Amino acid sequence: MCYNISYLTKKRLDYAKRLGEFADAEELEKVLDYLSKKANPVYYTSGFAHPDVPVITNMDSSKIQLFSWGLIPAWVKDIKQAVEISSKTLNARGEEMFDKPSFRLSARQKRCLVLIDGFFEFHWVDSQSVPFYIQLKNREPMTLAGLWETWEYPAEQIRRNTFSIVTTRANPLMKFIHNKPKGSEGSRMPVIIPQESGETWLNFEPSGDNMDYARIKDMITPFDENQLDAYPVASLKGKSGVGNSPRAFEKMDYPVLHKKRSGK
Repeated sequence: MCYNISYLTKKRLDYAKRLGEFADAEELEKVLDYLSKKANPVYYTSGFAHPDVPVITNMDSSKIQLFSWGLIPAWVKDIKQAVEISSKTLNARGEEMFDKPSFRLSARQKRCLVLIDGFFEFHWVDSQSVPFYIQLKNREPMTLAGLWETWEYPAEQIRRNTFSIVTTRANPLMKFIHNKPKGSEGSRMPVIIPQESGETWLNFEPSGDNMDYARIKDMITPFDENQLDAYPVASLKGKSGVGNSPRAFEKMDYPVLHKKRSGK
């Protein structure tokens, strides 16, 4: 799955460039100013902390905005329900997003691009968990397929913009790393959108026939493992965890991995 990420640790301009043809020079300057004032580098965070993450939405594709991770559907009635559901909607299975009540409206009308540096996944050897960091080989920001929604609670004047990351079946690299998936769902990974396909993900609106839905579902596929770089890093959580610090990216040698490769 995808519950742990890093973002905004690279140059702000690298993120702004993800707007592509959507923004002119003046708009890019506004985006850079917005990011410099509103956001700090995040080396490691968990989705269960519901961090504000940079996104580009189909409703305003000339801007980068900060949305809270954990989609809250518009039909949620109160704060208690909103809190409960936001921890269950960090990810949206791409194969089911047009059918699930929490995601189907967003899948049809409110898609977004989630801008991150990379994500963390855990590999198990016997009873030991080894965190891996996954990023693009070219070290550019990674663009993930996302769904978004705005939830409002007028009684307390609350308005929250939220999102979910779309996932798909794992490629061979991610199957190796994510070797202990929960339940029977199998290994998963986030849907990584190539930069040249971002506009298609944002702007395509299914009209309702099978062919139209098939077109966007064709984008929900595993990313080419040859374009990814993955390596083990230090413990992220707990008393010995490095947490949200640059050390989260440092390569770490685990003897247990050598033992596994040698078969001893």
